[in-house]
Amino acid sequence: MSRSSKRLALATAVSGALLIGAGLAGCHSQSTEQLLAEAKQYEQKGDNKAALIQLKNAATKSPEAADVRLQLGDLYTKTSDYLSAEKEYRKALELKVPKERVLLPLAKAMIVQNQFQKVLDETADHATTPEIITVRGEAYLGLNDLPHAKEQFEAALKLKPEYADALIGMARYSMATRDLDSASKYADEAIAKNPKNDDALFFKGAMLRATGKPLEAIAAFDQVAKLNPEHRFAYVEKAALEISQNKLDAAQADLDLAKKQNPNSLQVLYTDALLQFTRGHSAKALEILTKVLRVVPDHYPSILLAGACEVNTGANEQANQHLRKYIEKYPNNIYARKLLAATLLRGGQAPDALAVLAPALKDNATDPQLMALAGQGHLEAREFGKASEYFDKAAKLEPQAASLRTSLGLAKLGEGDADDAIRELEKAAELDAKTPNAALALIRTEMGLKQYDKALAEVNKLEKSTPNNPVILNIKGGVLLAKQDRAGARAVFEKAVAAKPDYFPAVANLAQLDVGDNKLADARKRLQAFVDKNPKSATGMSALASLALRENKVPEATSWLEKANAANPDDVGPALQLGTFYLRQGEKQKALTLIRKYQTVNPTNADLLDLLGQIQVSSADLPGALETFSKLVNVQPKSPLAQMRLAGVHMMMKNDSLAEDDLKKALQLDPNFIEAQMAQVELHVRRNRPDDALAVARAMQKQRPRLPVGFAVEGDIYMAQRKPELALKAYEQAFDRMKSSDMLIKVVNAMTASGKVKEADARLAAWRKERPNDLMVAMAVSDRLLANRQYKEALPILEQLATKPVTQVAALNNMAYAYQQLKDGRAAATAEQALKLAPENAAVNDTLGWILAEQGDHKRALPLLQKASKLAPDLPDVRYHLAVSLSRTGDKAGAKKELEQLLAKNQGFAQADEARALLKQL
Repeated sequence: MSRSSKRLALATAVSGALLIGAGLAGCHSQSTEQLLAEAKQYEQKGDNKAALIQLKNAATKSPEAADVRLQLGDLYTKTSDYLSAEKEYRKALELKVPKERVLLPLAKAMIVQNQFQKVLDETADHATTPEIITVRGEAYLGLNDLPHAKEQFEAALKLKPEYADALIGMARYSMATRDLDSASKYADEAIAKNPKNDDALFFKGAMLRATGKPLEAIAAFDQVAKLNPEHRFAYVEKAALEISQNKLDAAQADLDLAKKQNPNSLQVLYTDALLQFTRGHSAKALEILTKVLRVVPDHYPSILLAGACEVNTGANEQANQHLRKYIEKYPNNIYARKLLAATLLRGGQAPDALAVLAPALKDNATDPQLMALAGQGHLEAREFGKASEYFDKAAKLEPQAASLRTSLGLAKLGEGDADDAIRELEKAAELDAKTPNAALALIRTEMGLKQYDKALAEVNKLEKSTPNNPVILNIKGGVLLAKQDRAGARAVFEKAVAAKPDYFPAVANLAQLDVGDNKLADARKRLQAFVDKNPKSATGMSALASLALRENKVPEATSWLEKANAANPDDVGPALQLGTFYLRQGEKQKALTLIRKYQTVNPTNADLLDLLGQIQVSSADLPGALETFSKLVNVQPKSPLAQMRLAGVHMMMKNDSLAEDDLKKALQLDPNFIEAQMAQVELHVRRNRPDDALAVARAMQKQRPRLPVGFAVEGDIYMAQRKPELALKAYEQAFDRMKSSDMLIKVVNAMTASGKVKEADARLAAWRKERPNDLMVAMAVSDRLLANRQYKEALPILEQLATKPVTQVAALNNMAYAYQQLKDGRAAATAEQALKLAPENAAVNDTLGWILAEQGDHKRALPLLQKASKLAPDLPDVRYHLAVSLSRTGDKAGAKKELEQLLAKNQGFAQADEARALLKQL
C-alpha cells in the first residue's frame, strides 16, 4: 500500500470512529421521553426493529420507567417475541403498574407459550372482565378441559356479545368437539360483528385449512394481510398451504414477507424448514430446526420434521431419537411410525421396526406403504412366509407398484419358492419398464439360480432400452463372466468405461480380468490412470493398495491407503480402511492414533467406536476396550454386534457371568446371531458345561437345518471333550451339507483322533486329486506330515505353498521349522523371510527366535521370543521357548517365573516334561 493510501485509510478510520462516538453521544443526550417518541414514530412507519432499539435505549437510560417496560412488552408481543414480552410485563408489575393494565397482555403472552395452568392461577382473582374470562377459556381449551372452556367463553359473551375473541373461542371449542357447523357460524359471526378484526379472519382461514379447503383458506389469509400487512402469521399460513400444493416459489415469497416481520419467529423458522425439506434440502432444513429446538425443545412439529430430515440425510440414530419422542406424545401418528420403522430397517433393526409397526397394523390394513414396511421387516428377519403375506397384501392394494412385486419376489425366493419368485420379478419388470430396478432384481435372482442364459436375455433387453448405460453394461459383463466368456466380458466392461470413464466398478472389473490373466502391470497401469484423472478417488487408491498387497508390497499398499485418507480428510471411510490396515499389519499405535483422532470428532460413529475397541483389544488394553464397547452399546443399544463385542472383552477378562449376560442380550436382539451362539458354546465349554453347549448347537441345527454350522459346532464340542467318534459323526453331517475344505479338515482330524489314520489320508488324497489347487487342504496335508515328523515329504508341498500370497507366510514358517528339524542350514534364512512379511506374527517370531536360540545366538533370539510371548501369551510352546532362552542367558529368576506360570496353567502340552525338568534344575 502506498503512503498516501495509508493516510487516507487512517483518516477514514478516525472519521468513522468520530461518527460512531457522535452517534453514541447522541443517544446519551436524548431524554427518555424523546426516545419513546422516536420509538412510536418508527413503529408507525412499520420499522419495528428501529422502534425496539429506541425502546431498549430508553430502558437502559431509565430502568425503573414503567411506561417503557409496557411499551417494550407491547412491541415484543406485536413482533411475536412472547418470552421477552412476558419478562417486560412482569417488570412492569414489579414497578407497581396496575394489574388490570398488564394482566391481559401478560396472560396472552403466556397462552402462546402453552403456560395454560399458570394463566389460570394468575388470573383466578381477576376474572371479572370479558377479556380476562376469555383468556381463561383459552387456557382451559389448551388443557383440553372443554366443559370449563365453554363455560368461560359463554360467560364472556353474556358480558360482551360482540367480543371477537370470545366468539372465536366458541368456534375453537366447536372445532374441538367436531361441531364444524357451529364453528363456522361462530367464526362468521365474529367477522360480521368485527369486520376489521384480523384475528377473526385469521381464525376463519385456519378453520378452512383444517377442514380441507386450501383455496378458501388462502383467500381468507389474503384478507388478513390486507387488513394488517404486518400480520406475519397470515403469510406463514399461506406459505404452509402453498407448500402442501407444491407452489414452492409462491410459498417462498410469502415466507420472505413473514421474515421481514420477525425472521426468528418459531412459526417462520419451522415453515422455512418445511419449505427446505420439500425442496429436497434436508440438511439445510435441519440447520433451521436446530435453532427452533434449541429454544423450544418440545415443539413436536419440529421434532417430527427433524426426524424426517435425519432419515433423508442418513442420521439414523438421531432420527430414531426424534421419532421415538414424537411417537411417545402422538402414538397414533402413522406417518411417524412409518418413518421410524424405515429408519430402524435401514439400521438393520428389523425386530424393533416390527414392534413399532405392530400398533399401526391393527387398524390400517389398507395402507400399502405400511404393509410393505411390515413385509420388509419380516424379510430382513428372515421370516419369509410372513414377508410374502404382507408384500402380497401391499401388491393387491397397489397392483401397479413394481417395487412391491419386486419385494414379493425376493420374499418368495427366501421361502425357497424360486418359480413364484421369478414370476413376481418378471411382473415387476413388465410394470417398471422405464427404470431398471425390477429387471435388475430379476437378473440377480436368475444369476443366483445359475440361470445365466435367462439373465443375459434380460440384461440384453435392458441394454436396448437404455443403451450405453455403464451400470447395465457392467452387469452384463458380470453375467458374461459367470458364463466363462472372459473375452466378451472384457469387451463389455471396456464399453462401459468408454461410456463413462469415471465409472469405477467397470474399471475395477477390467483390472480384475488383468489380474486373472496374470497381467498385474496392466491392472496397475489401468488403476493408476483412473486415480490420475480422479485424484480424490478413495476406491481407486484402495484398489491399488489391494493390488500391491497381492504382490506383498506392503509399503506401497500403506502409501496408497494413506494417500486416500489424506485426499479425503473429512471422510470416515478411508480412515477406517487405513486404521484396519494398520491393525492387521501390527502397527497398533498408528491405528490407535488415527482412529482416536476421528472418533473424537465423531463421538457417536459406531464404526469408529467398533474399530477403536478392536485396536484396544489387540493392544491388550482391555479396560479401554470395555469402555469403548460400552459407548458403542449406548450409541447402538439395539445392535447385537455391539453386545457381542462387549461379551468378547468380558470373556477375555474372565468375567464369564457378565459375558453370559451380554450374549443373552445379543440373542434377544437377534435370535439367529450365529457369532453370539458360537461364543455361548465357547463359554459353556470353558465353564465345563458341555450339555449347555450341546443345547446351543442343537438349537443352531434347528434354526438352520440345511446349513453345516450347527453340526460343525457339535463336532467341536465333542472334540473338546476328547470324544472324536461322536465328533466324527457330527462333522460328517456338516460335510454332507457343505463339501468345503474346512469341513473336510475337521472330518480328517476327527478320523485321525479316532485311530482311522489310513481312512483320513485316503480322504485327503481323493480330495486333492479332484482339487489340486485347494491351498487350505494342501496346508492341512503338510501339517499332518510335519506332525508325523515326515519333514522331507512335507517340504515339496510347503515350497509350492510358499509361492502363493495367501499361504506364503505360514508355508515359509513351516519350511523353516522343517529345515530346523532336518538340521538344514536354510532354516534361519527361511524364517527371516517369513518375519519380513509378517513382523507381528507370534508363530513367526517364535520360530526364528527358537532357531537362533538353538544356534546359540541368544542376543537376537531373546527379543524375538519375548515378542512372540507377548503376542500369544496363551500358547504354551511359545512360553516354554522363552523360558529356555531366559535360562540360557543367565536370567534364571525370569525363567523360573515363566515356567511356574506356564505349568500352573498348562499340564499336558508337548514339552511339559522338559519344562518340569528345567524348572527342577533352576
